[in-house]
Amino acid sequence: MARTEQATAVPPPSVDAEPARKHLGAARSSAMREHLDPANLRSFAQSSPGRLIAIGLVLIGLCLGSGVVAAATVSDRQRALDILLNDTEPDAQSAQRLYTNLSIADAAASTAFISGGLEPEAVRNRYSQALGEASAELVPQSGHVSASAADPDTRLRTGIATGLPVYSGLIETARANNRNGYPVGAAYLSEASNQMQTTMLPMAQELQDHRSGAVDAAQRHHVRPPWPAIVLLILALAFLVWAQLELAKRWHRVVNPGLLLASGAMLILLAWTVIAGSISAVSMISGRDGAAVPASRLTESRILTQQARSAETLKLVRRDATGDYDRTYDYSIARLTELLEGYPSHAPANAEVTNARAALSRWRSAHERMNETLAHGDFNGAATVATGPGTADAAAQVDALDTSLGQALSETRNTLRDKISQGARVLDFLAPGALVLGILAAGWVGLGIWPRLREYR
Repeated sequence: MARTEQATAVPPPSVDAEPARKHLGAARSSAMREHLDPANLRSFAQSSPGRLIAIGLVLIGLCLGSGVVAAATVSDRQRALDILLNDTEPDAQSAQRLYTNLSIADAAASTAFISGGLEPEAVRNRYSQALGEASAELVPQSGHVSASAADPDTRLRTGIATGLPVYSGLIETARANNRNGYPVGAAYLSEASNQMQTTMLPMAQELQDHRSGAVDAAQRHHVRPPWPAIVLLILALAFLVWAQLELAKRWHRVVNPGLLLASGAMLILLAWTVIAGSISAVSMISGRDGAAVPASRLTESRILTQQARSAETLKLVRRDATGDYDRTYDYSIARLTELLEGYPSHAPANAEVTNARAALSRWRSAHERMNETLAHGDFNGAATVATGPGTADAAAQVDALDTSLGQALSETRNTLRDKISQGARVLDFLAPGALVLGILAAGWVGLGIWPRLREYR
């Protein structure tokens, strides 16, 4: 049996449908304009639900903002400590070694010259090693700074690097003439030493001052309290307390668990920030006063040792009768004595400094014997006292003094780096903790406000 399918015809849209849709859209637009009317918005804002929403949004913003700012501040401080530990402090140490090795090389060159002919191998090696280490210190430092020619440290390094070949060339010329017995060798040595003392060492000292100043600036910056984070946390706490009082007065709720938990989180974060920041700052202050400041005294002492030694030996090389080298020696020794006698008793490396004082006293005695021998016209005897291998001679005491100062510098540097590391470790968990506490506080604010809002449904 054939089955006939009947098509169902869809009736055409009514003529009145289009106007109805337009009417509905106009009604919705009118309702939206009514809701967005400034008068209605002001009325809603002044209503209890509006005040609750405003309070909740402000509290959530303050809690989140406090956590983010505290975390960012702590992260910046830890990053600065990492830069100080891995870049700034090693750069300052490198500048100090450069300055010291240049001074050692100059003193060793004049010491070797006194012996005449072929200088002792130990003294020659000391000169070569010091000059090589000074040259090597110019290489790693250049990686820490901009290569711009306008950078003052780049200019200083370039000046020292340019002067080193000239200085070593003068020294080699002086040695060649000295081995052949030509008196002009003393003039070349004097010119080389003059270049070192008046050009290269002042540049090395300026470079060291710049790099040490960078360390001091980083330490000063770290000990300043993180005021933005602290102020924002106090503001968040104050607003949370005010909000709870407002809820108790207007909605008759004595305790709001959500806001109470949020207040606890902000209080914990504030205490954590202040306590951890204070411990870190105290560690940095301890490192600065107990290690960085003594290290600067030791560095100056080591430089003065080499300057006094250069003056002592150049007096013999030049057979000086003007007293210029004596005045340089006396000034350097007087300042060196002042630094060692005034070394803080609480600072590290006191045992090494005590050994340095004893070596300095023995050196002064040897220097007096040298001057007495020279006053009797015995130049060879004076040269023996100045450069001889005897334990009571000046050379042995200078070596003992320099060794003690070098060991003291190593100990103070280790102390400084330990304090910097300790200051960074104290802040290890504070940044992520601040973010977590800020987010938790914001969530608890929402949980505390939401039940009150539901009452107006």
